[in-house]
Amino acid sequence: MDDKQWLSDYFELYRESLFGVDVRPQLVELTRILKETHARGKKTIIAGNGGSASISSHCAVDITKNAGVRCVNFNEADLITCFANDYGYELWLEKAMEFYADEGDVAVLISSSGKSPNMLRAGQFALDHDMKLVTFTGMEPDNPLRQMGHLNLWVDSRAYNIVEMTHHIWLLAVCDLIIGSAEYSSLPSR
Repeated sequence: MDDKQWLSDYFELYRESLFGVDVRPQLVELTRILKETHARGKKTIIAGNGGSASISSHCAVDITKNAGVRCVNFNEADLITCFANDYGYELWLEKAMEFYADEGDVAVLISSSGKSPNMLRAGQFALDHDMKLVTFTGMEPDNPLRQMGHLNLWVDSRAYNIVEMTHHIWLLAVCDLIIGSAEYSSLPSR
């Protein structure tokens, strides 16, 4: 197989992940959840590991700055290393939520496998503290994180890059849906 054909096949995997299942109703529902949470004076917390942590950082900033919906993430190295050192890696995110989350907030947890112990513990914390839990997962359809959420967006792929980039596109689509446009100035209006 030549490189052009390989890339054609590769991009077909993205097309299938984005359009193989109609997630528009779920994205509209997530948009509603974020806007209503913000209107009640609550916040959205987005978290993930590795590439999903990067997605959470990017989307939290864009949703806050561009869409005007208060959104935070926990990707500060000092927070992660302190809490992981003091409580263990499986507990660091749960402990961060214990310190920073409030009843009525929304937790958006991103995990390609849906099996990461720290994400599962954070998901259980959200449920135990009257938070709305939204999950973004992939890999196996019956993964444990997907089973926990109030709203679950799942990518039917076992390829990490396909899963992660699909999650990224979906979250940025929600940001743009809140804004009402895919084309807008990055500078605040004055």
